Amino acid sequence: MTAIDSASDARITNSVMRHEYRILTDDEKERMRQIKDQGAAFLTLLGQCGASRELSIAATKMEEAVMWAVKHVTK
Repeated sequence: MTAIDSASDARITNSVMRHEYRILTDDEKERMRQIKDQGAAFLTLLGQCGASRELSIAATKMEEAVMWAVKHVTK
C-alpha cells in the first residue's frame, strides 16, 4: 500500500472504511495537522515518563482523542 499524507487531497483514493471523501480546505488541513502535532507531542511526553499500564492507557486514549478530533474536521 502506498503511503498518502493524511492532509493530501489524494487521500480520497485510499480508503476502505469511508466510501466518500470531500476535499478539505486549507484551513481544515492545517487544523488536522495541529491536532495530530499536539497528540504526537503528548505521546512524546508520555514516552519520557517511563512505562506502565497507566501510561499505556493514557497513550491509547490520546490516540483515540486525535482520531475523533480528526474525524470531526474531515466529516
